[in-house]
Amino acid sequence: MKIVRHTAAEMRHALRAIREQLGEDAVILSSRRVSNGVEVTAAVDFDARRLEDATPAEAALPSGGANTGAALRSSAEPEPSSEAMGQELKTLRRILETQLAQLAWNERSRRNPVHTELLGELSELGVAQDLADHLIGQLPADVDLRQGRRFAIAGLSQYLQVTGDCWLDDGGRVAFVGATGVGKTTVLAKLAVRWMLRHGPKQLALVAADTVRIGAQDQMHALGQLLGVPVHVPERFEALPELFARLERHRLVLIDTPGTSVRDPQFEARLAVLAACGPALGPALVLAASTQAGALEETIERFRPLNPASCVLTKTDEAASLGGALSALIRSRLAVSYVSDGQRVPEDLRPARALELVTEAVRLAKASGAAADEDLLRRRFGKLAHANT
Repeated sequence: MKIVRHTAAEMRHALRAIREQLGEDAVILSSRRVSNGVEVTAAVDFDARRLEDATPAEAALPSGGANTGAALRSSAEPEPSSEAMGQELKTLRRILETQLAQLAWNERSRRNPVHTELLGELSELGVAQDLADHLIGQLPADVDLRQGRRFAIAGLSQYLQVTGDCWLDDGGRVAFVGATGVGKTTVLAKLAVRWMLRHGPKQLALVAADTVRIGAQDQMHALGQLLGVPVHVPERFEALPELFARLERHRLVLIDTPGTSVRDPQFEARLAVLAACGPALGPALVLAASTQAGALEETIERFRPLNPASCVLTKTDEAASLGGALSALIRSRLAVSYVSDGQRVPEDLRPARALELVTEAVRLAKASGAAADEDLLRRRFGKLAHANT
């Protein structure tokens, strides 16, 4: 066991010095205010670490060699297992790391109370902790709360990429992909009606490639009859590239695809079929805002090999929070084309606007009365503050 005591003007300086002297496994035993700053006592236990990594036989073997080890194993007093001791050490380390995070958070709160207040507000929005910490890290030290809020909202809006009314202005060849039930067919219908209202039915083609969901192709045929536009149906999903190649004369081609779970055994095969359509196809990933942030990130990652041109965010009217969805989009650098917030065709669809989405996230947080848990903030951002010292 090695124990050191270090005094510095600020907590972060003391923590940095301790880390340099004792390494990453150092734990804080105590801290207190002194006349010239703070005094921190820390320790590191090399023997405990060796014991934690040792095998049971090695941990039970003292320095006297194999014979002594055999004598001890035959003793009536059983030695505690290294596995149990290792678990206790891990538990103790977690407790001490939590205490260290709380010390770092308290020091951060003392030095920059506005920053920590804004971290809490961003957490209430559901913004991912690393993104929130990055945003607040860009703030001047002397910013006031009102200015800080404006900066945080502007920062989120700046990082969130949008495409504008791209398809209705320029046309394209769009395949709507995503999980079952996220609203792919409804989004397609809204866009098709809007195209007809702006440009007429000419140069628009619909492709009913969802060969899995019962009634999906019937819905597409009904939509085509209503709008007076052709509906093309591949014999099977694998024939989509051949059909796609025959639709070059159309200015806008909208393709409905089967809902696909990321764990569907056909997932990889369907991605390969869409990729075989060539670079002219612009896949659009449809994501439901009501889905948990972790599930959204998993979906985005699984569809990444398809290189989606953009995404459509649906069911924003059903979401209790938008911060998690916006965080997933920002972290993946996936641009948002359109936002769908209802079932009405074609009314409940609009081009994505970054500031509108962030403002809606703020409104939802206020409406739900979301409140950041102080202990959770200490654990999350205290660790980040400690890691950055």
